[in-house]
Amino acid sequence: MKRLLTAVLKLVRDLSQAVVRFPWTVFCLGCSTGIACYLISLQGSADLIIEKLMFMFLLGAFIGVTAQFAAERFPRLDQRRRTVYGLAILLTGGYYLIIAPAAAIDYGVGARTMVAVFSMFCAFIWLPAAKGVFDFNQVALVHFKAAFTAILYAGVLTAGLASIIGAVDILLFSVHSDCYGYMLALVWILFAPSYYLSLLPRFNSCQKADRAYTEQASGYPRFLETLISYIAIPLVAAYTLVLVAYFVKIGLSRNWPSGQLGPMILAYSSAGLILYVLASGLQDRLAVLYQLLFPKVLVPIVLMQLVSVFIRVRAYGITESRYYLVLFGLFSLIIGVVLSLRPVEKNSLIALLAAGFAVVSVLPPVDAFTRARTSQVERLEQYLVQGNILVAGKLEPNPDADLDLRIEATNILYYLQRRGYVEAIDWLPAEFEVYRDMETVLGFQPTYPQRGERKYTYVSLDSEQPVSIKGYDLLLEAGIYVSKGTTEAAVHDLNIDETGYRLQLKPIPNQELEVALLDAQGGELVTARLYDFAAQAAAGSDGKALAAADLTLEAEEDGYRLGVVFQHISLTTGNEAEPSADYQLYLLVGIPRNNNH
Repeated sequence: MKRLLTAVLKLVRDLSQAVVRFPWTVFCLGCSTGIACYLISLQGSADLIIEKLMFMFLLGAFIGVTAQFAAERFPRLDQRRRTVYGLAILLTGGYYLIIAPAAAIDYGVGARTMVAVFSMFCAFIWLPAAKGVFDFNQVALVHFKAAFTAILYAGVLTAGLASIIGAVDILLFSVHSDCYGYMLALVWILFAPSYYLSLLPRFNSCQKADRAYTEQASGYPRFLETLISYIAIPLVAAYTLVLVAYFVKIGLSRNWPSGQLGPMILAYSSAGLILYVLASGLQDRLAVLYQLLFPKVLVPIVLMQLVSVFIRVRAYGITESRYYLVLFGLFSLIIGVVLSLRPVEKNSLIALLAAGFAVVSVLPPVDAFTRARTSQVERLEQYLVQGNILVAGKLEPNPDADLDLRIEATNILYYLQRRGYVEAIDWLPAEFEVYRDMETVLGFQPTYPQRGERKYTYVSLDSEQPVSIKGYDLLLEAGIYVSKGTTEAAVHDLNIDETGYRLQLKPIPNQELEVALLDAQGGELVTARLYDFAAQAAAGSDGKALAAADLTLEAEEDGYRLGVVFQHISLTTGNEAEPSADYQLYLLVGIPRNNNH
């Protein structure tokens, strides 16, 4: 018991020291935890300002760590700690002003935040080793061990607290399910990062106690040495052989990959460079061999990746993902060349260059988002000009446009709409929506490639027209996806005139759906099967929205009425996949007025 109390007191003391050492970071983590708990309590979407504050505090936590390590590294900044933290607070607030005009937390806001967080992470890992004052490899090792320990502690704490909450819920009294969410927020947003920070030594301190703790924290555990030398390095070597064999296959077949190579090599380069840094402190044969060979092997592999990505860019233009694949490829290429010439000693360049490349990727006009938008808009304009749809900056709808043009225009417009780039196209109407306006503006509906013999048919309800519920007692909205693997029926309990009923949606693979009204004992009162009606309606709609009268199926038996109004029907048939159907429905139920059940 005494040892447990001592361990708890040490943990509290370490966390308290982390609060004192990283005040702005812990404050931001506390605010993020509070916002997360608030979002959990809402059981729905929050105001946009709350989501933006969450992103602001997330970045602010990393800015706070960078500010503290900068002050510890440079004595002049240490003497002006209040100024340093004031600048950190201003940067955090400035970021909020940058994202404040955004109409939503879209892809751009999320990506920019992650890039900024990554840049701050690289900066505070590099700072203790700036100008060679401290060994970068040891700094990286300390951070890795601290993160691993914090994750382990948080995982054990999560399992224990979840067990306690579950036991209380089962044995004592009912516990709201939100308690699990609150617990996870406290452990993983507040405790785990704070404990991680408490394990980081003062790398550049001159005090004897700090130097002793830094030396202890920089030690190489035996289990980690075994993990890296005898497990991780052989795995990376085997993966390298697979990539080399794949490149030989490409050379022989002269058939370049269709896009899957880039992410695979990105993951390979990331893992390989992290492993390279961690292995730099080892002297066993495998680790030394890895340090010698990996940078030299990385260069040709990354060159092949860049060639593959450039082929995709030439064919389909720049997107954010391709931009970052090219950027990371150039980064890996430079690092591979540098480490081949100056191994180990220049490892700190990995963090420094990574931060620099990340910052460049969000600075207009060379940022990923501007380049992607410009590239795709230019591609769209090129297709429309060739199809005589965009003439002298004016749109002239062409219902006879080529199939390839229609498919490419649809893909590009959906991409631009998802990213919020449509508003920047001056020759498109204001508030243009692809699904709603494409036929009117360009002359043809959204068009998708047909693969093999697979066929899609769909139809939707015209939401601007009313739906009649005359003669029915109850309306229920439901949806179900039916395929070969769908076997479980959906059942809804109903109460009409103080009498219990059950509405059952029973899928019958591959596309059929049976809707039945049952009495309280499960007896069938009235039934309707949907597929034949749905297939006929979808085939005859030509993709246009239909009125409710054209999408309503009714069944009646002994005065019990069942009405099915299709909100959306999507049917898939063909040889490439099992047939399937997606039904979104309004279900109407009516009972006899003289019912005595």
